[in-house]
Amino acid sequence: MKKILILVVLVFAILSACNFSSSTLSFSEIENVPNNVQEKINANLKLQLINDGEKGSYIIFHSSGDIERTDVETEGDKVTIHFDVSNPQDDVEKQYTYYLTTDPEYDVITVLVNGEEMPFEVVTSL
Repeated sequence: MKKILILVVLVFAILSACNFSSSTLSFSEIENVPNNVQEKINANLKLQLINDGEKGSYIIFHSSGDIERTDVETEGDKVTIHFDVSNPQDDVEKQYTYYLTTDPEYDVITVLVNGEEMPFEVVTSL
């Protein structure tokens, strides 16, 4: 009985350690933007960040081209989002909305469009 109890405690400790060490970093495109977020979006801005008050932020990117690839990487306290944009068209601009979740350890969010840094024009909260 003692061996089973020790085994259960050991398994629980390992699972708990895995849970605490896992990162909650995720980045995904949002198809249906919530109404309270859509109300805060300014269509005249290229890049906007809207914090939802929890662990995540909405990243709104208006582009005259197609986003071919997105990538997220971390280094230290910084999260870098890469957008590769192609086929720019002067008369057409599309809104791309993404949701980024991070851990508190990340203080800085940087966006690179085709390798060049693009600053957020507005950062707001819901």
